[in-house]
Amino acid sequence: MKVLITLILQYQEHLAELEQNIDALAEEIEEYELIQLIPGIGHRIAATILSEIGEVDRFDHPKKLVAFAGIDPSVFASGKFTATRNRITKRGSRQLRYALVMAVQCGLIRSRNIRIKAFYDRKRAEGKPHKVALIACANKLVHWLYAILKNKKEFRRI
Repeated sequence: MKVLITLILQYQEHLAELEQNIDALAEEIEEYELIQLIPGIGHRIAATILSEIGEVDRFDHPKKLVAFAGIDPSVFASGKFTATRNRITKRGSRQLRYALVMAVQCGLIRSRNIRIKAFYDRKRAEGKPHKVALIACANKLVHWLYAILKNKKEFRRI
């Protein structure tokens, strides 16, 4: 039992060291500070988003970044039939999708991000379920991130 406890403690120390290395590397990136200005995005989420997106110049349009994140709606149609309940594709990066949803949830808590909160409330007023409104907010956040990373401007000036 003592061996397992010491092993867990060693893993925790190693994990803390890795997190410090990630923070040091991320602080060297100019965009790291810019996307942290969005309420709800902290240093861990910012590092995850930047590492998953990479160079934003490889995306011609924000919709391509949305598709890369896997939060674009899938269209199911056959003949004259068109599905009324479309799901997200989930074809993209799982880590990026998770980081975006966490950023939206953090922005909604205590209304830290007023613009996301207003958009979420509008979607809920339209009758959308919680998760659908959450993904719609993540989609909006991706568009903001694209503009910030492409133009290298702060969140409020977009």
